[in-house]
Amino acid sequence: MAEKAAAPPPSKPLTAQEWETLIEEFQSGTQKWCFLDPLLDLLLSSLLRKDFTLSLKLQLLLFLDEFSLCFFPQPTLHRLIDALKSVLHAPVDAVHITPAFKDQFMVSVTSILICVSENAEVEAQTESVVELLLTVINRPNFGSDRHTRGIACECLRELELWKPGLLSDVVGHLWSLCQNERTHASQNYLLLFTSVIHNIITRKLSVSVLNTSVQMVPFNVPQCVKQDSDSDPGAGAGLNMKELRRALAFLLEWPQVMTPCAMMEFMCMIIPMAMALELQPSMLKVQLFGMIYSYDPILCHVVVSMYLHFLDAFDGQEGEVSRRLLMISRETQHNLVFRLLAVHWLLGFNQLIFGKRVEKTKPTLEACSTFYPALFDPLALKALKLDLLAFCFYCVHVLRLKSDSDSLIDPVKLFEDGLVCVSSFKWLPPGSTEIAVAFRTFHKFLIAPSSHSDNDPSTTRNLLDSMIFRTLQGLLVNMMLENRRLVPVVVAFVDRLLSCQKHSWLGECLLQKFDEHLLPKVRMDYKLVYCFPMFDRIAKNQTIPPRGLLELLTNFMIFLVEKHGPDTGMKSWSQGSRALGICRTMMMHHHSSRLFLRLSRLLAFTCLYFPDLEVRDNSRIYLRMLVCIPGKKLRDILNLEDMILGISPSSHPTSFFNVQSPRPSQKFKTFKNLSSCIHLERLTPLLVKQFWSLSLSNLVISNNKPAYLEGIRDPDAPVEEKEFSDSSNTQIILETARINQPKQPLRVMDSKVTEILNTLRKYFSCIPDFRHMPGLKVRISCSLRFESNTFNRMSGIDNTATSSEEIDALPAIYATVLNFSSSAPYGPIPSYRIPFLLGEPHSKDHASQNVSLSIVPVGVGNDSREEEKYRATVVIDLEPREPTPGIVDVHIETNAENGQIIQGQLQGITVGIEDMFLKAIVPSDIPEDEMPRYNFDLFTTLWEACGSSSNTGRETFQLKGGKGIAAISGTQSVKLLDVPATSLIQATECHLARFVVGVSGEPLIDAVWEWGIIQNVIWEDASPDATSVTKHDTGPLRLTYNDEKYETGAISNSRKRSLGCFHVLIFLPPRFHLLFQMEVGDVSTLVRIRTDHWPSLAYIDDYLEALYLS
Repeated sequence: MAEKAAAPPPSKPLTAQEWETLIEEFQSGTQKWCFLDPLLDLLLSSLLRKDFTLSLKLQLLLFLDEFSLCFFPQPTLHRLIDALKSVLHAPVDAVHITPAFKDQFMVSVTSILICVSENAEVEAQTESVVELLLTVINRPNFGSDRHTRGIACECLRELELWKPGLLSDVVGHLWSLCQNERTHASQNYLLLFTSVIHNIITRKLSVSVLNTSVQMVPFNVPQCVKQDSDSDPGAGAGLNMKELRRALAFLLEWPQVMTPCAMMEFMCMIIPMAMALELQPSMLKVQLFGMIYSYDPILCHVVVSMYLHFLDAFDGQEGEVSRRLLMISRETQHNLVFRLLAVHWLLGFNQLIFGKRVEKTKPTLEACSTFYPALFDPLALKALKLDLLAFCFYCVHVLRLKSDSDSLIDPVKLFEDGLVCVSSFKWLPPGSTEIAVAFRTFHKFLIAPSSHSDNDPSTTRNLLDSMIFRTLQGLLVNMMLENRRLVPVVVAFVDRLLSCQKHSWLGECLLQKFDEHLLPKVRMDYKLVYCFPMFDRIAKNQTIPPRGLLELLTNFMIFLVEKHGPDTGMKSWSQGSRALGICRTMMMHHHSSRLFLRLSRLLAFTCLYFPDLEVRDNSRIYLRMLVCIPGKKLRDILNLEDMILGISPSSHPTSFFNVQSPRPSQKFKTFKNLSSCIHLERLTPLLVKQFWSLSLSNLVISNNKPAYLEGIRDPDAPVEEKEFSDSSNTQIILETARINQPKQPLRVMDSKVTEILNTLRKYFSCIPDFRHMPGLKVRISCSLRFESNTFNRMSGIDNTATSSEEIDALPAIYATVLNFSSSAPYGPIPSYRIPFLLGEPHSKDHASQNVSLSIVPVGVGNDSREEEKYRATVVIDLEPREPTPGIVDVHIETNAENGQIIQGQLQGITVGIEDMFLKAIVPSDIPEDEMPRYNFDLFTTLWEACGSSSNTGRETFQLKGGKGIAAISGTQSVKLLDVPATSLIQATECHLARFVVGVSGEPLIDAVWEWGIIQNVIWEDASPDATSVTKHDTGPLRLTYNDEKYETGAISNSRKRSLGCFHVLIFLPPRFHLLFQMEVGDVSTLVRIRTDHWPSLAYIDDYLEALYLS
């Protein structure tokens, strides 16, 4: 229920208690107050009442200032100014009208005016307020109201900052007032005058600072302020340089009358003014440099700031500034903050000088090099002084590189003498602040010569040979030997270096030094476990040989066995387990060959003699893994970070077994007939849908097995180094098989055979060996859709949407995962993920179709197209081990809109022999314009190699990767197609154009050239002679008939006239080929087929019939 608006406030005056209650209620919520105008009249009248106390009046002024935007719209602001005028003109009676009340009234009115100006135009009110304030300050040297005049100057200065140039017309009068004022309010007059001069210079106003012709009262806003929103603030007519420099010289004569805070504000305006007027910096230096010897930090900061802007003017005084700052930091009577600031200024001062003038830092370095922290200095001051010494060391390093001189400061002495002030860190607890300061200093000295910049000229060798590195590594080694409780601190120091990309090599070098100098010196006792964190870092570093650490751990295990007794307690178990943890770390980060001998001895000794049963069992497990599992798999097993989701590691770091935390169970809903509503279909239908495949992978192979079954094999190597594969076409020829084979006669190789072998070697070297690297991919594009009506019915969703609501009521599935599997040799098939899929409208639902035909005519299935928003494209990536048809089983797991997880089996995707057709691989060094010739030559070479009269014998060819070899064992066949030449050419251009590498015969070339579909092939104009081809192919594969007389002319007569020949080269993954030589005739075509994978001939006959005869 809306809160009722409050009634208008009463017109009678309020008491002090009522005002306090009203202020509290107003602060709780201004929205209840709808009548503020009468309240403002009461408030202003209360400020002038004599019966109110001064504290209440001040409280009312603050109340007005806080809620000025509520009380003062533009029309009511003049009443506040009238009240201010009454208060200022009233005499001071020390009871009702006091100077403090006048001061607060001026400040509140100025604040209210600036705040209200954001929402309204207050030019007339501004003139009234400025005129009133100018009247107040226009009484110089009047002692009784000097503080009020100072406050009025500050109010005018705020108005000048609010509207730069507001007082530019009366600047001459302000200068006169500054010259005449002799009370302590002169500081306020000078700051007001300086602010006006600063704005004149900044805005480049053409104003005479000596002109007093314009009266102060009445005051009018200058034209430059009125046009501020429409003009460029820096676009003045020009500066009166002479008068401005004279005014600046006048201001520089009065710094002695200012307080330090006023001096800070004064210099913030003077420095940019001097730079804009191109004033000689020596004027500032003469007037202000003496403040460096003051005991006020603000004045010292003013001098340092001035130094930064005018380096040339202070040339030669670097040493003087440094010595003064050093003296301030040493004098204990100063405040700690002042001493810290002095060191901070000195550090920044030296960095500035060193960055601009390296040679100028020598005087300051001589002073700073003896600036050692005192023993009883506060720790914060010690840390800053040590930072200064580290910077001095860096400067000495740079100067020594540039001058090649060793006469400068000794860096080792500088480092060691500086650490005296924190020498107690060696016996303090590891978490003490003094230890943190000491190691912070170590880090700064160590990386000082090597910055994080990529352009750093320092080299690794220079840093490793430096005395600081040697001194520091010796100090750290002795520290760990003498006080082993500091080992975790040293480990954290090394980790900090290792985590830095620029300085990680420094951490590795320190670990190498610890391996050389720490391990031989440690005492063999129960306290050795304090050093285990450092040993773990050494074990993780692959650049450090594990020999020294393994010998130390072996001696430690022997020590634990010898010292074990009834009083040992849990020490043997605890420390033995931690030692095995370091062994496990080495097994994860080092090659087994570097560890095998010494680590196996250590683990064997632990298995036999260690007193704790759990340590013996874990050691036995590690020993079996080291002996039996290859290195890479061993590291994968031991790596506890790459764990399966849902398995949490054990809290004990050295435990071999992990406790498995159960995963939260999820409710799945499995549908047996899910394929009736969710359909995964091929985008390109198959010409032939194979329902069978020929696979000989599981047959017993005898000694006289065909060459096809040899597949890919490794070169001859020792039996224990051979790697076996599970696929059928990658079986290895064993040594016994090669012994039982008949010896091949020696072959005499002519130039043609040599050329064929060289071409095949180069070609096969581009075919990847899928056993050792990713093989060639076959991609099948499919589309996923689901029927809304059937899906809703299966899911139990009530579908009562109207036609206008049909689109919004369509179901959707989310986060769909398709998992594929196949019994065919297609390798691992990656899953496919679909974030979102919308169901098909009811009018677009498709009935289930029973496609059981073995041969599908060309073009069937491409007539119907669905809208893209109801389909999702799915790509199935196969990596065939053998070019054979098959079926890919599809399992879906998806989420419905109600959060239900649905899973089930979909209709499988049929993979045909044409899916295996790929273009032959072309070596990378073949230019693009030479690729057609290369493909045609490769066809010719493979045609020769696959023929029955091949001279390649049992030649083997090395595959890509250099680990596998393959041999060619070809076979051939023929197919007679009774199809007109026109139909055959069209079908070839539609389905086999990208595999054609050559066309011969002028009639055929003319027919193919006309359409322009087959391109980038070799064109041979000469008509092929069928008889010559027959003579060339002297193998046994021919079309034979009973009538021997008809044999010689049957083929030729049936084709009437020979038009030409297509040469087709098809690559069958993973390494096989299919070659077609199509002798095209008017009414029939003879297809000669050669391949080095004879099982594929079982599918080619159906494919050619579907392609050309359907």
